[in-house]
Amino acid sequence: MTPLLVALLVILLDQATKEWVRGAFSLHESIPVVPGFFHLTYIRNTGAAWGMFSGQNLALAVLAFGMLVALVLFRRQFLPPGRLHRVALGLLCGGIVGNLFDRLRLDYVVDFLDFFHRGWHFPAFNVADSAICVGVGIYILGTLLAPRAAAPAPETPAP
Repeated sequence: MTPLLVALLVILLDQATKEWVRGAFSLHESIPVVPGFFHLTYIRNTGAAWGMFSGQNLALAVLAFGMLVALVLFRRQFLPPGRLHRVALGLLCGGIVGNLFDRLRLDYVVDFLDFFHRGWHFPAFNVADSAICVGVGIYILGTLLAPRAAAPAPETPAP
């Protein structure tokens, strides 16, 4: 139940925030929240992370759907048991579905969280992107920090 609940919460928050941005902002409009560090900026992304593969919306939608199916079908093979990994699965699935909804419905993904500092500018992203990154981080940390099962001792031949 945990992955489904987490995924649904991510999808609802993601779609609600994107709908708010689409209704409240003009394309490329930017409002400083923390001047010089964080703005809300309405961007339409037809690519993947950081605008890579721009204009490849259909291919990215097919890839996202394939990844979602693989995550659900093979979750037991790569996710160790435990609540933390179930939360990671929910974050990953919710993030994928949130962006997939945009790709299928709008032909682009709405990005709006825009961070920068001095000469450095991080590409705008959204709640779904955040959920995917946090889900991957939890999965990696949980896997690295999980106690390892002791390997069975080799049998010694009887004398």
